Amino acid sequence: MSDTTRVEHDAFGPVDVPAARYWGAQTQRALGVFAIGTERFPACLIHAFGLQKMAAARANQRCGVLDAQRADAIVQAASQLRDGLHDADFPLTIWQTGSGTQTNMNANEVIANRANELLGQPRGTKSPVHPNDHVNASQSSNDSFPTVMHIAAVLELQQRLLPALAVLQGSLAARAQAFGGVVKIARTHLMDAVPMMVDQAFDAYARQVALGMERVRGTLPRLRVLPQGGTAAGTGLNAPPGFDAAFCDELGALTGLDFSPNPSKFEGMAVHDALVEASGALNTLASSLVKIANDLRLLGSGPRCGLGELRIPDDGLTSSIMPGKRNPTIAEVLVQACLQVMGNHGTVTMANASGLFELNVAKPVLIHNLLQSIRVLSDAAGVFATRLVDGLELDRERLAANVENSLLVVTALNPVLGYDRVARIVRESLASGRPPRELAIELGMLTGEAYDRHVDAKALARPHPAP
Repeated sequence: MSDTTRVEHDAFGPVDVPAARYWGAQTQRALGVFAIGTERFPACLIHAFGLQKMAAARANQRCGVLDAQRADAIVQAASQLRDGLHDADFPLTIWQTGSGTQTNMNANEVIANRANELLGQPRGTKSPVHPNDHVNASQSSNDSFPTVMHIAAVLELQQRLLPALAVLQGSLAARAQAFGGVVKIARTHLMDAVPMMVDQAFDAYARQVALGMERVRGTLPRLRVLPQGGTAAGTGLNAPPGFDAAFCDELGALTGLDFSPNPSKFEGMAVHDALVEASGALNTLASSLVKIANDLRLLGSGPRCGLGELRIPDDGLTSSIMPGKRNPTIAEVLVQACLQVMGNHGTVTMANASGLFELNVAKPVLIHNLLQSIRVLSDAAGVFATRLVDGLELDRERLAANVENSLLVVTALNPVLGYDRVARIVRESLASGRPPRELAIELGMLTGEAYDRHVDAKALARPHPAP
């Protein structure tokens, strides 16, 4: 021991631990064993551990496992974990035992050391609060870590992702309203098609996001079902009767959310289908957002030599070689974030398939990828809404010229002239460069008045009312 270290003990003997840190012997040993990578759990998972340990201590007190003094000290220390005061005391990467044992022990040790400080004892004493006997009472890493996975996922989806998506959906809906009444030419197979309204396209984008939000919300009821109480293998060994229900009651009181015990702890610990389902909703959402981002950057391409129907707001950035060049950087960022989410979903899926018998053993990498997906989607969707969608403008002259030059508005003449005669107008118009109206009159198919009555781009863009 030196001025910078203290000695802590575990079942394998003494270990030197940094004196300034709250972790203990098991965490210190794990640092030496798992010297792999730099990827760490996001702070939200550590904060969720604080909530889990608070609820467990209160449930243990209710069940007669912990006395009031120890329970209160654990709750107070764990609340500091929840509030982010001990983020620096979690040094381990995600590359650890597949049950998340090392991070669970990290939480137990930090809380025990801080609780003992609160009770007037130095760090490392393990008395009166022991990391295993008291902080981890009625628990195992095997049920606590997946419970924390669910808590973190629920909170991040509800408090981070859904609000960000609501902002984006509102931005797209606002653009639809602002662009109402403006006709454009639809494109199918990347080629000119029939007239439509600009607001119809933005209504579709807004609905994609709204449906994505519905899919995310649909996963929450199953995520709020927790395996806590299953302990080592799902049987509940060493947990008192009623601990699982008491835990969910206490967690609900702390979060204001409705959590419930999993009736099959074996299912909740051996597989994480609910988390894969949530990742699947994010994967679907990511594919929707890629489509929207790509549409907007293509419609804004140019501004002089591309489609140029949209004016994308300036982000203040430019090319390293072409002065004044403006790029759709925000759309590109959103696409990249979505590609990461799609890749993460593959990892989450394979991690869930790594359950063997009574325990999934790829929990850390699974939750790391899921929480990253939630975070990057939330951040990217918010930036996309506020820095790109909100500032979109139309090049109305370009849109009007495109409508005027479109050939396929004559599709409206199919019921009047028949497909083959309309195809002749289009073919000769393409070959000669002459307007289809002029050719229809010259070929004796329609008078100018009749043509104008049937070929009205704005009227054609609106759906016919139901009979």
